[in-house]
Amino acid sequence: MALKATIYKADLNIADMDRNYYQEHALTIARHPSETDERVMIRLLAFALHADPALAYGKDLFDVEEPALWLKDLTGAIDLWIEVGQPDERRLMKAAGRAGHVIVYCYSATSNIWFKGLASKLERTKKISIINIPAETSAQLEQMAQRSMQLQCTIQDGQVWLTDGERTVQVEREVLMAER
Repeated sequence: MALKATIYKADLNIADMDRNYYQEHALTIARHPSETDERVMIRLLAFALHADPALAYGKDLFDVEEPALWLKDLTGAIDLWIEVGQPDERRLMKAAGRAGHVIVYCYSATSNIWFKGLASKLERTKKISIINIPAETSAQLEQMAQRSMQLQCTIQDGQVWLTDGERTVQVEREVLMAER
């Protein structure tokens, strides 16, 4: 018998002063059996950073043809493709061919090693950004993971804070590769 997804519910209130985006989102997140709480929280963070009424979770680990998150326009064209983790070069190039913009959020202690092995292969595309969330920050986010969450994300002057009422995490981000 196959293992089933664990369902997480998050009420996410976003105050993004950099984009003038103020909205509350009731999110249902399916956690794949092989996925960690840390990865769930990085996907939730990515949602908060790019929040839009049309931004949706993809099937990601359940279907290799879909990203962790994506934003499609009204015609179905993919404007934004968001990956979480350390995808291989082939997956990223395929995503760059299908989407207007591709963003990768990597979060492990080995992210810099992974990126060094990949950087030269990605030079031919201008659509990919890679953002590293330091391992300490992702570990703090992992501690917030609950099956039912009430979260507040505040974004101002490029600074990001995520709080659950008990803990507040200032999210550090390191740009390893910027879209050109």
